[in-house]
Amino acid sequence: MKIENRAIDYDSSGHTYSGFRRTDPRIAALVLKALGNAKSVINVGAGAGSYEPDDRYVAAVEPSIVMRSQRLAGNKVPAINAKSDDIPFDDYSFDASMAMLTVHHWPDIEKGIKEMKRVSKERVVIMTYDPDQLKKFWNIHYFPELIEIEKSRYPKIEFIKNCLNGKCEIMKVPIPLDCADGFQEAYYGRPEEFLKKEVRNSQSAWKFLPEGMEEILVKRLADDLDSGEWDKKFGHNRNEPFLNGALRLIVSEL
Repeated sequence: MKIENRAIDYDSSGHTYSGFRRTDPRIAALVLKALGNAKSVINVGAGAGSYEPDDRYVAAVEPSIVMRSQRLAGNKVPAINAKSDDIPFDDYSFDASMAMLTVHHWPDIEKGIKEMKRVSKERVVIMTYDPDQLKKFWNIHYFPELIEIEKSRYPKIEFIKNCLNGKCEIMKVPIPLDCADGFQEAYYGRPEEFLKKEVRNSQSAWKFLPEGMEEILVKRLADDLDSGEWDKKFGHNRNEPFLNGALRLIVSEL
């Protein structure tokens, strides 16, 4: 399935986003390490502010007024109303730039990454999903239509590498069983969470499904949870401390 418009209107659907998409401290530690010695950081497509370091100077760019207001409620620095493909700062204004699970929303990913490079002196850090590895998670058995949407939205890792001129390190990000950030893979051992509408509302891919399809997918999972079939097939996930899935951290030294 090809998605023509990658962006989600968070001003109409993102009012509870920050309640479910929070910084997980173990993933945050990897992001902090990736930022290295950077003293100033710009977060592009910053959302509600997840994974922004507390010990650095941070500027944020976020086009959604709802997301910007949630930043203020969460005591994050106010974000500038701007988009990834037109960052309103001079060249080399920051030591580093970061983009956390956001590039799949950008209408022009290549231009957005070039803008990140333009305003950065030392490095670019991008957290994203490898679309070729989404099949590792059991939800492909219940939500194949959703995974096809995800695969069409997330850029290939090789594409991102090319945008960064090939100078980057690709790191797998282990996802903890009690992950605080509510993306899909975070619930690999807690499948009942997918039955909650508010959880799905914090995962953008669901909004691209044809009308009525979401209910069909959720029922597939609910039926197997009720019958015990999910636990028979995938119950071992409930006790796995980490999932090595499709989540990736891409670090480019400039």
